[in-house]
Amino acid sequence: MKILFLLCIAINMPAVRHPLHVSVTEISMNEKEKRLEITMRVFIDDLEETMRKRLHQPAFDILKPPAGFTVDDVMRDYLKNHFKLSLDKKNQVVTLLGHETDEDAFVFYLEVDRVKKWKHIDVTNDAMSETFEDQSNLVHVTVHEVVHSLRLTGNAPTGMLTFDVK
Repeated sequence: MKILFLLCIAINMPAVRHPLHVSVTEISMNEKEKRLEITMRVFIDDLEETMRKRLHQPAFDILKPPAGFTVDDVMRDYLKNHFKLSLDKKNQVVTLLGHETDEDAFVFYLEVDRVKKWKHIDVTNDAMSETFEDQSNLVHVTVHEVVHSLRLTGNAPTGMLTFDVK
């Protein structure tokens, strides 16, 4: 009887796929092309749960979006609202170029075109923070082989980094 009870509990418990809720974003300044090249890695299951709540569709499958839509279509609007950059206090247009899957994660490719010289970068990333209180969005920015990093959370979704570009 005890085994049957434990089996029923186990069947009804949601699967725990990973213990951390984290995304990692890499931003690199391409001096030659005058653009910021951005990759954002997020767990597929975390993003799917976030989109289910956001869209009020409990059966939403991010790997099989509704007819006529792609993962990029779904994410374009979401990232526009949850991932923002400004350079020296000037808001930048972040363009989603596409994505690929890598095991249990999506890797999104984004860019900011026509970047002029700058000293300060403000990054806002509150992706999935509305779903997971412990969500951390790590951001690494590379300029002239110098890397600075931020840990953004739901309570502190924006951070600023300064580069001494000569």
